[in-house]
Amino acid sequence: MLYKEDWDKAQVRLTAWWHQEIVDRVPLQVRAPRAHYQPRCLKQPSTLRDRWTNIEWQLARAEEWFRGTFFGGEAFPCFWCHLGPDLFAAYLGAELVFGDTTTWVKPLIDDWAQAPPLTISEDNYWWQLSLQMTEAAVEAGAGKFFVGITDLHGGGDLLAALRGRENFCLDLVDRPDEVKQVMKKLTELWFTVYEAFHQRIQKRFFGSSTWLNVWAPGRWYPVSFDELALISPTMFRDFFLDDILAQVNWLDYSLFHLDGPDCLRHLDILLEIPKLNGIQWVPGARYASVLSWIPLLQKIQKAGKLVQVAVPPQEVEPLLSALSPKGLLLETWCQTEEEARSLLAKVSHWTRERIQILVPPPGP
Repeated sequence: MLYKEDWDKAQVRLTAWWHQEIVDRVPLQVRAPRAHYQPRCLKQPSTLRDRWTNIEWQLARAEEWFRGTFFGGEAFPCFWCHLGPDLFAAYLGAELVFGDTTTWVKPLIDDWAQAPPLTISEDNYWWQLSLQMTEAAVEAGAGKFFVGITDLHGGGDLLAALRGRENFCLDLVDRPDEVKQVMKKLTELWFTVYEAFHQRIQKRFFGSSTWLNVWAPGRWYPVSFDELALISPTMFRDFFLDDILAQVNWLDYSLFHLDGPDCLRHLDILLEIPKLNGIQWVPGARYASVLSWIPLLQKIQKAGKLVQVAVPPQEVEPLLSALSPKGLLLETWCQTEEEARSLLAKVSHWTRERIQILVPPPGP
């Protein structure tokens, strides 16, 4: 791979990680500005909408970032069609609104009695644009960078986008039958959408990746439900757990994107899911250090699940000293390529030390 010289070794380590094994060290994804990088001047589209939707611009901007970035360890260059977290709702007819750094949709269902059919029309602009952008990336990226599946916030997150979050919460009390009925349809749609992207990517690439930029040797996705922060565990089990189970049981590999402390009341339910491989923990912006969450990460590992978490470089060693290196995937960043390479060398040493502590040599 042009922008990732040791891609084959990274794949081996990531495959081992998915199976709770270690090749030679903890898998570490570390990015840094590439040494001696000379940026090129790219002409930005004149309108906000074009900056989001112009395929040529999106690919050129991504490839320039790949060219200027050192992808150390298990980090790798990955392009995915980035049109915002509510893109799935736009496939169903919701109006997509652009911001500088994200997008959102206007609620589509104001009245359940007048709800439109929740199907994807083949001439839906956002559906076709996503497919075209992915196809263009597959052709442009072959031999240079990987192509991942777009952000597919389905299930409860999709329903919240379609209804608006206030109505979504009220519906769980006032319209439970409608919620359960529509959830079955939304679950079925998720597989259709995933497979449409996966099949296109498979024409040139082996395995899969996503907005999380983790690779797996099969179908994988970070299953998510950010609206967990708004509901009780009882409501989770009653309305949405079946959707999560359907995704996890269908995929070859899965992590749950656990987004913030307000979602922690549901962790025990997630840890009960046999086929769920692990948890991606996102502590939230108001928590300066991941180290305060060590007991939580230890609990996840004790349940036999993988842990994926982003940490600043100075927290890599203390986190590794507190957790088992097996099943741990760390993501970080450095100021220079030299610092990143040095960190990778240190992690190899720290991993060996940690394994020796956890598994002492047999006695005479």
